[in-house]
Amino acid sequence: MCGICGKLNFEKGSPVSPRLLKAMADSIIHRGPDDEGYYTSGSVGFGFRRLSIIDLDTGHQPICNEDESVWIVFNGEIYNYRELRELLIGKGHRFQSKTDTEVIVHLYEEYGVACIEKLRGMFAFAIWDERTQTMLLARDRVGIKPLYYRLTDSSLIFGSEIKAILADPEVHVEVDPQMIGRFLTFLYTPGEETLFGGIRKLAPGHYLSVQNGKVQIGQYWDLRFEPVAMSPKRAEERLLDLLEETVELHMLSDVPVGVLLSGGVDSTALLGFAAEKTTNKLSTYTIGFSGMGVTDERPYARQAATRYGTEHHEMTISSDEFASFLPQFVRHMEEPVCEPPAVALYYVSRMAKDFVKVLISGEGGDEAFAGYPNYRSMAWMERFKTMCGSGTALASAIVGLTAKLPGAQKLRKFAPLFNLPFEDYYYSRTSTPLTFFNASSGDVYTDEFLEIAHQSDWALPARQYMQTFRTGSTLNRMLYVDTKTWLPDDLLIKADKITMANSIELRVPLLDHVVLEFAASLPDGHKLHGLTTKYLARRALRKKVPKEILQRKKAGFPVPYDSWLRGPLKAWLGDILLDNKTVGRGYFRRSAIEKLLCGNNRNGSFSKELFSLAILELWHREFADRCSSISPSTNDDISAVSVTR
Repeated sequence: MCGICGKLNFEKGSPVSPRLLKAMADSIIHRGPDDEGYYTSGSVGFGFRRLSIIDLDTGHQPICNEDESVWIVFNGEIYNYRELRELLIGKGHRFQSKTDTEVIVHLYEEYGVACIEKLRGMFAFAIWDERTQTMLLARDRVGIKPLYYRLTDSSLIFGSEIKAILADPEVHVEVDPQMIGRFLTFLYTPGEETLFGGIRKLAPGHYLSVQNGKVQIGQYWDLRFEPVAMSPKRAEERLLDLLEETVELHMLSDVPVGVLLSGGVDSTALLGFAAEKTTNKLSTYTIGFSGMGVTDERPYARQAATRYGTEHHEMTISSDEFASFLPQFVRHMEEPVCEPPAVALYYVSRMAKDFVKVLISGEGGDEAFAGYPNYRSMAWMERFKTMCGSGTALASAIVGLTAKLPGAQKLRKFAPLFNLPFEDYYYSRTSTPLTFFNASSGDVYTDEFLEIAHQSDWALPARQYMQTFRTGSTLNRMLYVDTKTWLPDDLLIKADKITMANSIELRVPLLDHVVLEFAASLPDGHKLHGLTTKYLARRALRKKVPKEILQRKKAGFPVPYDSWLRGPLKAWLGDILLDNKTVGRGYFRRSAIEKLLCGNNRNGSFSKELFSLAILELWHREFADRCSSISPSTNDDISAVSVTR
C-alpha cells in the first residue's frame, strides 16, 4: 500500500522538476512513511511513498523492466501475482524482486493495456513506456484504490490524493459550484468530476493513456447482472468456496494482519475464515461511543472475538473527540462526504496502528448480496406498483390511506415515491429526489445559487447508469447503480483515505471482483427472499456466525451524531452554520438554516442535512478559502532523495 504521484509535460523541452515530485510525495507521506522514491526522464516524472507490506527488503519504487524502458509506480495489492510471476518467467522475463509491482511491469511488456484484465486485486498505477512515449494510468475494477488526475493542453498530473496535485504551484483551487448541488443531492460526489474544478477521478474499471499528447480513456471491466439458475445448496457451497479463497488471498502479507470487527455478519464471517488460514493469533478491533441512548456494538464484537480466540482491542470515543476530528476528516477525505462512521474508523484504525499494518474489513457485503433494508423496501414498492396496473394512481391512493394508520411512519416516508417512475427517483442508496435539499430547494437555496442549479442535472451520474442498465430487475438495477456510485465515491473512498491517514492498509475481501461477479449472477430470490435481506449469505454463513449476530438488525458503527447534534454539539453546529462566513458563501438562506436548526432541536429530523452542511463549510475553510495551492517544499536541497534517471 502506497501513495503515488507524477507529471507528464507534453512539450518535450519542458522537464519535470524533482523538487515538484518531492513536494507532491511529501503531501501524501501518511500513505507511505516507510520509504520514498523518484524517477525523472525529461518531461516525465514519478513520485512514490511506500507502506511496506510485501517483500519488505526489495520493494522500492519506482521500478522498471530489464532494459529500463518501462517504469511504474503502483499503489495496492495484486493477490494473484505469484501465479502471474510464474507465467511471465516461463515466457522469459527476468525479475529483480519478489514484489507484485514488478509483475505488472512485465505483464505490460507482454500484453500491453490488456495486462490490466489479468490482475486480481486492488490497485492504482501509472506506467511510463519510454519506447512508445506512452503514459498509462489504471484503476481497479470497483475503485478500492483512488486515483485523481488533472489534464490540460500542456500536461497530465496525477496522484493517489488530490493533495498531491494541489502541490503543483501551477494548480489552484477552483470550486465547481455545480458540484455543490451534486453533493447535496447524494451527500457525496459521484461521477468523475470533483469539487475542484479541472481535477477528476479516474473511474473504476477504467484506464487513461496519453501518447504524444493524444488522450484515450477506456473501460476494461463492468459488472454484468446475468442471473444463472443455481440451486440454493449449490449456491451456498460456491459462495463458501469463494469466501475461503478470497480471504486466504487477502491474508497475504509479510507484516501482521488484524480484523476490523463491527459486530455484524460480514466482519464476523471474515474473521472466521481468517482464523482458519493462519496459525498465528489474530487481533481484532472495535469501537463504541459514550453518551445516553447510544447503541453499543461492542458486546457482539466481543462475542465474535471470543468464539475465534482473538487478541481483542476496543475503545470508546466521545462527542468532543468526534467534533475535534472533523477538520482533519475533511482534510483527509478532500471532498465533502456525509459519513459519520468514518470518524469512528479513524479512531479504531489509529488504535490498531500500534499492533498491525493491515486490517481486514467487511465492507461491500451489503452491496454485493443486497443487505440494506431499502433494497427490500423499494423492490417491494415497485412490485406493488406493477400489481396495481400500468399507472401508479391506484397504488398511491392505497398508500395514502394506509399511511394514515398508527405506526405507518415508514410507509409515509416512501409514499411520495409511488407517483414517480423508478428511473426518476432512485439515485443511489442514500438519496432520492425527495431529500430535503431537492424537495425544498426553493426555500433553502438563494436565488443566485438556484440559477446555477438550473444549468445542470445534479443527479446525472445515477441517470447515466440507469440508462446503461435499462433492463433487469429493480433489485439488480439498484445494486448496479450503487456499485458505480455509492460504493467507490463514498464507502471505499472513506475506507481508503481514513485508514491511510493512520498508515494502515484496509483490505476488503468481499469486493474481490470474482466474488462480485458471482453475486451478480445470483437470481433475485437468492439475495432477497420475502422480507429477508442477504438471504443466501446468511444461510451459507450460519456455521461461521453466531445466531445472535446473524439475526440482528444491521448496524455497522452506529455513530450517535444525531443525538450529539441536539445535545453536546448543538452550540458547535449553530456556530458553524450561522457564521457570517458560511452564510456569505451564497448557497443558502440564513432563514432556512435557522429553520432547520430549530426543527432538528425539536425532533432530530434534519441531523443528516445539518451535518452535511457543516462538512461542506469545513471543506470550504480547508480548501476553497486557500487562494493558492498547497505549498510545495521550499527545500532546494534534495541530495538525500534517490532520483533515478
